[in-house]
Amino acid sequence: MLIKERKQEITSQFRIKEGDTGSADVQVALLSERIRQLTEHLKVNPHDYSSRRSLFKLIGRRRRFLAYIGRVDVERYQSLISVLKLRK
Repeated sequence: MLIKERKQEITSQFRIKEGDTGSADVQVALLSERIRQLTEHLKVNPHDYSSRRSLFKLIGRRRRFLAYIGRVDVERYQSLISVLKLRK
């Protein structure tokens, strides 16, 4: 789980306007952080299949958010994936 301070830090970094806590950009950033945490957990615990399933679900949700952002605003999409280092 994300620590409250880390979550607030991510939210303040990726929000579009003041008071924004649920935009697609913020959601992608929060999901990316959680995916990184689960990936590290699975490196230590490779047989934790329930966490692996949760990881796949989070990846799918992030992919759908990114597809939405790509349809709505391509420039915002490009900047988001470059900041989060999601593509090569």
